Amino acid sequence: MRMQFWRKAVEDIYRDNPPHQPVAAELWKAVKRHNLTRRWLMRIIDEREKNLDDKAYRSIQELENYAENTQSSLLYLTLEVLGVKDLHADHAASHIGKAQGIVTCLRATPYHGSRRKVFLPMDVCVQHGVSQEDFLRRSRDKNVRDVIYDVASQAHSHLKHARSFHRSVPAEAFPAFLQTVTLEDYLKKIQRVDFDIFHPSLQQKNTLLPLSLYIQSWRKRY
Repeated sequence: MRMQFWRKAVEDIYRDNPPHQPVAAELWKAVKRHNLTRRWLMRIIDEREKNLDDKAYRSIQELENYAENTQSSLLYLTLEVLGVKDLHADHAASHIGKAQGIVTCLRATPYHGSRRKVFLPMDVCVQHGVSQEDFLRRSRDKNVRDVIYDVASQAHSHLKHARSFHRSVPAEAFPAFLQTVTLEDYLKKIQRVDFDIFHPSLQQKNTLLPLSLYIQSWRKRY
């Protein structure tokens, strides 16, 4: 019902008849002001609806597809708000969105485990002989860490690829991509604890993160 409400809300927004709901009203203003593409909003809703059954991703590809349709779509909209229409920026947004989706899945693993749920890609788990029960009992065995290593490596690969052509991306797009700082911070932290997803240090805040964000913003880098 919630997804159906937002699907109809978006349709009504693009008919200039937004529902009387605060978020929808602000979204309508943003659509009018920045000429936002309806397809990106509908992709987010459609993908979230498909994901409501709370099942583990069957493969790393399925996780990437989910991230592309949600996180990357949100970045495409952010680029439109910034007035950026550029193929290289879109390409970077696609990879950064996928990295964001993968890192979010990793970061949420301890929380999901506490609710007896596991969303990590099943193909990677099977490859290393790891069951969902291993994650539910918070195992720190090598094969469990190998699963995390493979998944984290995929996120790092997307991040590296997005940064490989930063010189071709307009500087106006960089504010949309500052989340790469937090993604890199988490991937470095998990590497330092040898990919132990349940290590307590991963739940601690990095007090220097705001400074890192400021420096990257000042340097016009992502």
